[in-house]
Amino acid sequence: MTSIKTTARTAGLLYLLQIPLGVFGILYVPKVLVVPDNMGATASNILANEFLFRLGIVSSILCALVTVATALYIFKILRYVNEAQAKWILWFTMIVAPVSMINELNSVAVLLLLKGQEFATIFTPGQLQSLVSVFLDLHTYGHQIAGIFFGLWLVPMGYLVYKSTYIPKVIGVFLIITSLGYLIDFTTFFLFPDFPLTISEYTWLGEVLMVFWLLIIGVNLRKFEEWNQKSVIKQTE
Repeated sequence: MTSIKTTARTAGLLYLLQIPLGVFGILYVPKVLVVPDNMGATASNILANEFLFRLGIVSSILCALVTVATALYIFKILRYVNEAQAKWILWFTMIVAPVSMINELNSVAVLLLLKGQEFATIFTPGQLQSLVSVFLDLHTYGHQIAGIFFGLWLVPMGYLVYKSTYIPKVIGVFLIITSLGYLIDFTTFFLFPDFPLTISEYTWLGEVLMVFWLLIIGVNLRKFEEWNQKSVIKQTE
């Protein structure tokens, strides 16, 4: 019982760590450095704040790795409800991690283009800025593709939390709602690019509730023990 409490709090801590890493690398750095419709100013900002840009790359990669670690610990908590379904939490994050990390190569390409002297002799400044714009756009598209799996890993998590009884059902409901926010954003981004809202900005409550429940409460030990006993019985049948 002490072990599951430790596992739950570790999962909560890792989940919490995802938030600043993701916000910094995915949201803050682009917002600070990218000037909409002005690639000349964007290129100048990136060169003048190269360390910040590189830090954004590292932060995004760490966020992907921490997501995998979080999924592993959440799997350990929820596998007693249904181990086969809990494995989907792992599978989806095992996809999102490499997609997210490979996507950062677009940011690396931006640095290579802006800092490589050989490119300055081949391309005009306008052509270089156009290439930088393409890679920055690809980076944005990459985040949207990764967003599919950030949404999908919440579906089995939310369902198993709802069934578990040792974590409140309402958190499971909100996790499903959060997953829908990510999936709607992906759909609107690719099919309706002029859609004015980012739905996930309004559906994040499920993940926040999950983080703080795991950190502060962990699990209901009595209810967890009931599921643990059911799991042991199934294994012996």
